[in-house]
Parts: sequence; structure tokens; C-alpha cells
Amino acid sequence: MRTFLVRTLLSLPGSWLVAMSGGKPLTIEGRTLDPRLQFIAAMAKRQPSLATMTPAMARQAAAEGLALLDGEPAHDIDIADGMLPMLDRPPIPVRTYKPRLPNRYVPVLVYFHMGGCVIGDLQTCHVFCSHIAHRAGCLVVSVDYRLAPEHKFPAAVDDALAAFRWVKENARSLGGNPAIVAVGGDSAGGYLSAVIAQEMKRANERPPVLQLLIYPAIDWLSETASMKAFGEAYPLTTPIMAYFRNHYFANVEDEARDLKASPGLTTDLTGLPPALIYTAGHDPLVDQGRDYAEALKVAGVPVIYRCYDHLSHAFTAMSGAVPAARTALFEIIADLRRAIG
Repeated sequence: MRTFLVRTLLSLPGSWLVAMSGGKPLTIEGRTLDPRLQFIAAMAKRQPSLATMTPAMARQAAAEGLALLDGEPAHDIDIADGMLPMLDRPPIPVRTYKPRLPNRYVPVLVYFHMGGCVIGDLQTCHVFCSHIAHRAGCLVVSVDYRLAPEHKFPAAVDDALAAFRWVKENARSLGGNPAIVAVGGDSAGGYLSAVIAQEMKRANERPPVLQLLIYPAIDWLSETASMKAFGEAYPLTTPIMAYFRNHYFANVEDEARDLKASPGLTTDLTGLPPALIYTAGHDPLVDQGRDYAEALKVAGVPVIYRCYDHLSHAFTAMSGAVPAARTALFEIIADLRRAIG
């Protein structure tokens, strides 16, 4: 019933939604927020911030909130939950999404969900991953890496690297093409994906063929202009970023400067895999994604960069309530299909 009411309200004309959520369009630095997102943001301000909650409460609140906004998963694909066996750590839970393309080993995308390395799980990116598999024709392996504060830095990185290496070595057993294994994620997942690309290079191992970074957090100590200009944006604010940071690191000042924590601090980006990088205009992280895309281009890395000025952070989980988010997701998937399909 709650989802029905939310969707009914969001089906109203944009002008009505703006009138109910401030009276005029929300424009910051020349970027006007989508009316539906403006309305959702206004409603969200009536609720406690995640930054005031325990991690367990924040996980539940975020899951319930996104469930109201997400779309329907794709059909005609095979979805299965499993565990990646690890020699030096507990098995890593994953969910695979496989297109129904018989007698063919398909490209592979190892995917990591958003959530500041504190919240989120396989369900967070379930709808998006299903559409990637269906529309891009690739096998998606979504990884449920360990979260802080129960497992602080570098636990999430260690799991991400271990999962990528396992999938790369065992892709054929999953129905994937071992020669075409990409890595991707949104927000914290984008951060982990950028680290994997860099760590494979540093270790002289075969890197992912592509890195898909959606509003990535690539510098945990960033003080770019957007961190202030969009510091109170929905759903990610600078206080929530500080909340994630303080839970993720045992010693923020020291650990956040590690290149496994802030890949944006890496000075040599040459030789990294091609990148698809996407940002949201109303997002404290928008400058980070843009700047990383530019730095990769300067280093000679092929990059496609798009900024969706009218959208906010976490739009990958809003395709059911915000048509512009759904359009953006399908554009991202089309770019991915052209790159590795």
C-alpha cells in the first residue's frame, strides 16, 4: 500500500510536485533537480537522517526507502544465489544474473553495490543488475562484500579483489567468457571497482577489460566544491559521507590516504582499463567522478563520461519512481553493451 501511494503521488505532473515541495524548482550551480526527486527529497527531510542511526537501523531504513523507488527486475534471465569459496577467508556471497543465450560464453561483469561500505546488500542493486544481464547480454556477478563497522577497512577491498580474481579464474564454470571480465559498481561499488583496476596493474595481473564507475567515491578525504554545494542533497549528504567514513576506517587520517582507500590519489593512471564513468548532478560526489574521468583521459585511458545533471545520487535504485533515472540506466547499459557485448 505504501509503495502504491508513493508511486501515485509521483505520477502527478512535475509542476504539482514542485509546488508541494518548495514552490519553485531546486536549482544549484545551474543544475535543476528532477521534480520527482525534489518531491522525494522534501518527503525524506521529514525522516531522521541515516547519520543519526546505528548501522543496523541505517541498513533497514535505506533498504525500505529504496524499495519504494526501485523498478521491476528484468525477466528472461537466470538468477541464482551462491558462495565463492575462499582459501583464506569465509566464502563470499554472490548473486549471478545470466542471460539465456544458449551455446555461448557471454561477457562477464563483476558488480559491487553502493552504501558507503556500511549499508547495502545484494538486493540494493538487484533490479539494475538484472537489466544489465538482460539488455547488455552479459553475465553479472553481484558481490556481497563485508561491511563496516563489523569489518573495517580494508575488508571490503580484500573481498572485492578476492571475488574479482575468483570470477576471472572461474568464469567459464559460470557460463562466462574468461577473456572478457569487466568490473563495475555504484558509489562505494564504484570505489571498489576503481581499486581493483589499479591493484591488478600494480600486481602485474590481467586487469578487467573495463571499469564501470557510477558516481564513484574515489577520495574519502575529498573537499571539492560539490561536497559543499550539494552537501545537503538527497539522499547523500556530507554528514552521511562522514558517517560512512568514520565507520569504515579505524584511523581515518592515516587509512583514508591509502591508495586502496582513495584511488583518486594515485598519481600514475597510465595503462588502466577503459572506463565508463557516470555522475549525478545533485550529488556531493559529482566532482570526484568528473575529476577522475579527466585524470584518466590525461593519462591516455579511453573514457566515456556522462553527468546526469537533473538526477541525484543512488538513481540506479530509483527506476520505478523516476522515469529519468530509468532512462539513464538504459543509456548506461547501452554504453556497456557496446563496450563489451
